[in-house]
Amino acid sequence: QVRLVESGGGSVQPGGSLRLSCVASGYTYIGHCRGWFRQAPGKEREAVAVIDSYGRTTYSDSVKGRFTISQDNAQSTLYLRMNSLKFEDTAMYYCATESQDGTMWAWGCRFGYWGQGTQVTVSS
Repeated sequence: QVRLVESGGGSVQPGGSLRLSCVASGYTYIGHCRGWFRQAPGKEREAVAVIDSYGRTTYSDSVKGRFTISQDNAQSTLYLRMNSLKFEDTAMYYCATESQDGTMWAWGCRFGYWGQGTQVTVSS
């Protein structure tokens, strides 16, 4: 059973930084991609950043240049470094990995395993 557990969320002032982590276990299917998504109240879940097994990264335009996705060598832990945070970055952040029957697509990757989410709040 695949399990993804996020941590590192919290409250921060505009311009501040946070680093999210996502520990994965129980893989029976190791997909090509892992990613971070976010969902703000009243909005649809959106892809923030994706990294593939070759280390290639893709970012949404809204976070490009401010966020960095990375993973450890064993690909068991996924990170999202968030700098220069803005009010509009406030959301629940989810890590995800591919599954064969996933229903959410982002940049050619099919995501179907999700963590429980970690809240990021940017406020003054």
